[in-house]
Parts: sequence; structure tokens; C-alpha cells
Amino acid sequence: MIRILVTCVSTVSIIGMVAGARGGYGMSMFAAQSSPPDPCYDENGNPRRCIPDFVNSAFGKDVRVSSTCGAPASRYCVVTEKGEERSRDCNICDATDPKKSHPPAYLTDLNNPHNLTCWQSENYVQYPQNVTLTLSLGKKFEVTYVSLQFCSPRPESMAIFKSMDYGKTWVPFQFYSTQCKKMYNKPSKAAITKQNEQEAICTDSHTDMQPLTGGLIAFSTLDGRPSAHDFDNSPVLQDWVTATDIKVTFNRLHTFGDENEDDSELARDSYFYAVSDLQVGGRCKCNGHASKCVKDREGNLVCECKHNTAGPECDRCKPFHYDRPWQRATAREANECVACHCNLHARRCRFNMELYKLSGRRSGGVCLNCRHNTAGRHCHYCKEGYYRDMTKAISHRRACKACDCHPVGAAGKTCNQTTGQCPCKDGVTGITCNRCAKGYQQSRSPIAPCIIFCLSSSSDCDSHCKTPKGKMKVTMKKYCKKDFAVQVHVLKGDKAGEWWKFTINIISVYKQGGHRIRRGDQLLWVRAKDVACKCPKIKPGRKYLLMGSDDDDSRGQSGVVADKGSLLIPWKDLWARRLRKFQQRDKRGKC
Repeated sequence: MIRILVTCVSTVSIIGMVAGARGGYGMSMFAAQSSPPDPCYDENGNPRRCIPDFVNSAFGKDVRVSSTCGAPASRYCVVTEKGEERSRDCNICDATDPKKSHPPAYLTDLNNPHNLTCWQSENYVQYPQNVTLTLSLGKKFEVTYVSLQFCSPRPESMAIFKSMDYGKTWVPFQFYSTQCKKMYNKPSKAAITKQNEQEAICTDSHTDMQPLTGGLIAFSTLDGRPSAHDFDNSPVLQDWVTATDIKVTFNRLHTFGDENEDDSELARDSYFYAVSDLQVGGRCKCNGHASKCVKDREGNLVCECKHNTAGPECDRCKPFHYDRPWQRATAREANECVACHCNLHARRCRFNMELYKLSGRRSGGVCLNCRHNTAGRHCHYCKEGYYRDMTKAISHRRACKACDCHPVGAAGKTCNQTTGQCPCKDGVTGITCNRCAKGYQQSRSPIAPCIIFCLSSSSDCDSHCKTPKGKMKVTMKKYCKKDFAVQVHVLKGDKAGEWWKFTINIISVYKQGGHRIRRGDQLLWVRAKDVACKCPKIKPGRKYLLMGSDDDDSRGQSGVVADKGSLLIPWKDLWARRLRKFQQRDKRGKC
């Protein structure tokens, strides 16, 4: 197999290939050599560069032409040479007669020298009128040569163009003329350098040894281009040889001055453009990631992509294979697209160039929409509210378990990723923060659900508390010594520095005191030390009889203040009648 695209190819070698590349896909001389079952992988299954067969991509394709003889029928004459004399053999071109027609299909049929078929233009189509041949290749090809075998004399001036966008825009490939400056405003035989190797040049080499018929013009896309020897690493030349369409424009006939002869009508009948074979040699462009092109469901020619690539030219990575950027395959490196590492928890990912660079150009994939309660760039840890079940691999769909942190006892929903321990509030314990720690009791407060009930030793509390412990009795004497007496329902409690702030509901008022206590919700303030030593002993959710004194020094807050000298006794319903009697006696001045 002749690897044209990666080496410089001379015009002589192009002519040799043109003589042989008469067919299309499947011709024996371009058949793949003996190789492993899949040329894109070596015998060990490792990816390697692969390229489609070299073919004549024009074979059998339709060519659009701007001029064809025979409509209406017209006479044409073929000039032949015998020694120094020329003679003309005249015939009729008639599009309605298959034996006398010269349609565009003859340009790309099987070229048989024993049965020569030629497309032919109308007679004497001369500058500034142009004749164009336009060929669509059906997809991007990397074109090595464009050749035309003539049945008429070769044109005096012609140009070859290419399109990379299916005929929307055109750029010149090569100009041929004996008057380059006049016809194309180009210097003749300009030198090709690194700076202009993606530009068309103009040459008159096609006029050398000019035969009247049977001449060949063959344009090599890489011949003389400085970077052709390093084609793999030359994006400029890779772009230069890429084409979806080829257009040939005949700008000026080669009349050899015969138009000045007396028999000008005969001269006009003798000059036209006629081509027996149009070839475009190259390979289906697959960027080294496919060994052949096939027809898709719509009948379009596409690469049969390997190496986890996709697209008509294998010019992108297929979905979920974005761990490193797409690159063209080279002789040294297949540049296979690599799947993102998502631990089986994601179906989509994206590429991040910054992460790729930070990783030393090893990995740039970022997983999207991690499932199974996972999170992270690789879905490699558990999302907030979940922790790792270390008995299962991270790729297991149940590798993450819910934290189930208690809504009141926990300080947050995020638990330890390894142990599952929730962050507990002060005085709360348990893996989910669902119970009070030793030395604490439940307060039913959403802010401080567990409060400490013993911060000091019993001897310290005995000296601190003045109220004797034991069974408490409600007497007229005690009633008279206190400034206020109320029945309260303790709702909740929150620690506030050196104080505990309890929300209470005053159910009944038996003695108001100097602050005129009224029924309804109020705040009850108790020093933290008194709560710690249980003087008074108070628990949210219970009802109490509270009797205390107005303490201006301690009352820095709005509400009721209780201290170690106050009486806070669990409520008994039978006390209501007794306290009403105390209230009546107090009004009569018995206190």
C-alpha cells in the first residue's frame, strides 16, 4: 500500500498512480495487506493508528459541468498530426444519441484505453467564459492528487479549487497558465516555503511536451511542501489536503494560434475541452481512528470509528469518553479517547482543561449528575447527609448510607464520611445524636435539647443551696414570706450564658408581688449554677407551684426570676383550694 499522505510525492509518482487508480473502493492494488482482524488494534489489543485504503474518490460519482456539447447537436473536429501536417476528422456531438453523446458521466467511469469515453464541452468556449467541473466527494477526504486525462489539447489556463464545507466556500489548490500574472495575478513557479505552504501556486509545467490529445495534468497536494515529511505534526498541511468537493475551472483554450487562420469556422469547431478521466486520489479522512469508511443509514459515507471516537471523521470523542482531549492519531501514539472515571455512578461527564493540566495531562474528566447518593469529580465520596458503608466498594450502588441525624439533637445533617457519626449538640450523644449524655437531662428545647443537671460536687451544691431538700409542704407561713405565688407550666428552656431562660405559661396567680405578674406566657430566668445544683429542680414539660421574692439585683431581664431561695414544687391539683384560702386570708391582713 502506498502511504501517500505522510510522504512527499513527486509529480512522476502521481502519474504512475493515476495510470493504475482507475477504480474505486475495493480495487485489488489498493486492497488492505494481511493484518490482524482489526487494523486499529495490535495483536495484544492495544490501540494503534489506522487509516482507510487509498482510493480514487471520484470513481462513479456525478460531476456537475457548466458546458456539454450536443444540445443542440453540433459538429466538432479532432485535429491530428502526421509529421508536420495537421488534419481534421469531423463528427457530430448529439446528446440524444448515446453513440454520439459525450456526457459528464464519462469523466468518472471506468477508464478503458481500448474503449475511450470522453466528456466534451461546447465548441470554442473561450476566455472570459469559463467551463467548470464540480465534484462532490460526499465527505471529507485527505486528497493526495487531482488528475485529468485529456482527449483534447490541455488548456492554456486552468485552476483547481477545493471546498472543505461541501461547496459553500472555495479556496484554490493550483493554477496552470502560460500567463500566470495576467490570468491569476500570481508569479510563475513561486518557491514554496514554510510560510506559504498552504497557498496555491501557478505553473506552466503542463505545457511541456504538449501533445494535441491524450495529455495529462496531475496535481500533487504535498509535492514540494516543506512539512510533508512530518505530516503527522503539521496541522497546516492536514488542513491543506482536506476537501469535501473539488472544482476544476478551464479558463482559456490552447488554440496554438489557429484562431487566426482563414478558415476560422473550422478552427472554432476544432477547439473545445474534452476529458476522458477525472481522478481524485486520497483517503477517507478519519484522523487515524478508522480503517475504512462505510455508508450510514441515510446512505452517507462515514468513518467506522474506533478508539472510542465518533463523528463523520472520528473528529471527537464519543459520549462519556472525555477524560482527556481528542487528538488525531499518529504513528507513535493512537491517542485513544478515555472514559471518565465515575465509579459506575454517572452516565455523563465533561472535560475540564484546567484539571487536565493540574493532573500532569493525565485526567480531565468531570462526572455529571452523580447517582446513588454520591458526589465529587469522580463520584468518589458520599454527598451531604450520607456516609460510606465500608463493607461495600465505592462502585456499589449502595456504598452510601443515610446519616439519619436526629433533627433536634444533631448540630447538622452531615455526618462523618467514615463512621457515620453525626455532629451532636452540647449534652447530646449517640451516632445519630438521639439521646442525652451522662450527667444531662432532656429539656425539650430545640436549641439545647439536653441540659446538665450536675456541674458541681454534692458538697458544693449543699453549701450553695439554702432550700432544704426533701418533701416540700405548702403552708400559710411560707406563702406569707414570698412576694409572689403562681402556678406555672414550663414549656422549654435554653441556656443563655450564666442564665437559663425558660418559657413558661402562668396558669393561675395567687400572689402578684411588686411586678404585678399576670397570666399567660412569660420568661422565667434561673441562674445556671442553681439549675446545676437543682435548686430549684426544674424540667420542661411539667407544672409547678412557684413562690419567690422580688429580687431587683438579679432581675436584669424581663419576666420572672427564680433562684436558690425560691420554692419550685411539682404541682398538685389539691393545692388550688388551699392557695385560694391563703389568698383570702392575705387580703384580710393575716400575713
